Amino acid sequence: MVTIGMNYDVLPGKETLFEEKFQAVLKSFGEGSGHVVTRLYRDVSDSSAYLIHSEWETRDAFMAFIRSDEFRAVTNWGKEEILADRPRHRIYGEEAHT
Repeated sequence: MVTIGMNYDVLPGKETLFEEKFQAVLKSFGEGSGHVVTRLYRDVSDSSAYLIHSEWETRDAFMAFIRSDEFRAVTNWGKEEILADRPRHRIYGEEAHT
């Protein structure tokens, strides 16, 4: 099992759009091999800061997802439309090398 923390800073006023897009991406997580569960958390002291907490069976399963065309398309859209800064991802777990 590997746990991923994906941190996102969203442009002010784009929070609802980010949350809606997350729901769409979450559906694709379920379709991918090796995905266990994903949750979205919002910082109570900064309403534009989010954490996506995701669990995968293996690091390779997560890496395959982030290399997918669908993830790339969402990432490019996010950079252009709603993100205030570059996302920060951290991999945790027994097989992770951070």
